[in-house]
Order: sequence, then C-alpha cells, then structure tokens
Amino acid sequence: MAGKKSSGKHYVSKGERPSVKRSTINAVRNSHSEFRKLGNIIKAYTKGQNPWITVPNPNTMERNKKFIRVRTNDWFCGNDNRDNVYKMAGS
Repeated sequence: MAGKKSSGKHYVSKGERPSVKRSTINAVRNSHSEFRKLGNIIKAYTKGQNPWITVPNPNTMERNKKFIRVRTNDWFCGNDNRDNVYKMAGS
C-alpha cells in the first residue's frame, strides 16, 4: 500500500442531500410565468425538438384526469409545419 496517503484536509461531499431548502427551490421553480414556459416550449419545438405539453383532456368522461401530457408533434400539425406552431392538429 505504498503511495499517497489520505489527507483529512480535502473533504469531498457525497452529494446525498441538497444544500438548499426545498421551499427555496420550489419558489424559484414557481416564479416562472406561464408565458415564459410556453415561450420555452415553442422555442424548443421550432428548433426541431419534441417537448411534452400539458393540455385539457378532450375526453370529459375521465373525471380523474382533467389534464393530460402529450407530445407537441401530436398536438400541433407534426414535423412538416414547424414554422406555424399556432395551428393545431384539429384545425
């Protein structure tokens, strides 16, 4: 076991617990406006990505699921109409 000896001066955290309070993390996450979130989704979609979006459930009989998550390619017109993101698939 010849070689470097371990030194107590250089402690490295294992990263097991967060160093910031959960309430602070939630406050920062909730500080983004809905307009900013939608802008980020549209920006990602026009770049060619396929992010998830939350939309009202079209099946009103499912009372336990008021909103569902769908991919933007399914909700908008698909891959061929990325320049017109304001036109929905049903239109």
